[in-house]
Amino acid sequence: MSAESDERGEGARTAAEAPATGDATRQTEEERPLGSRAPAFVQARRPLHLSWQVGVFLIGLAVVVVGVIMLPLPGPGWFVIFAGMAIWATEFVWAQLVLRWTKRKVTEAAQRALDPRVRRRNMTLTAIGLIVAGALIGVYVWKFGLVMPWKIDQ
Repeated sequence: MSAESDERGEGARTAAEAPATGDATRQTEEERPLGSRAPAFVQARRPLHLSWQVGVFLIGLAVVVVGVIMLPLPGPGWFVIFAGMAIWATEFVWAQLVLRWTKRKVTEAAQRALDPRVRRRNMTLTAIGLIVAGALIGVYVWKFGLVMPWKIDQ
């Protein structure tokens, strides 16, 4: 491994070990036990609970499918996919575990992105990319001129 990846691992570990300060909802969410969150009267009757689970699964599946359709189309595809996962997480342990893992990874990535060295590097790369793109557009306009597509004669 390179030294850079070791540094990222240490930053992610310290971010994951840091307690949530002042955010009681986040802390109780992590301590919430795994399992069904169906109402007690639904959980008490097995056939009703099974139909409840089927309904939650179908609604979550519909939301996830809509999110997948939105990935290539305009719309908040990933947000809708995670919303479908959250619907599944109200009933299924596997979805709760996937959602917890995803939240942990997103938090670690956000902490890494806030590192001043990483931000400086990203800003430098963005500036270089914009300069290169501007130069290429300038050369194109200088060579071919600026003609709108609806005014082309041929």
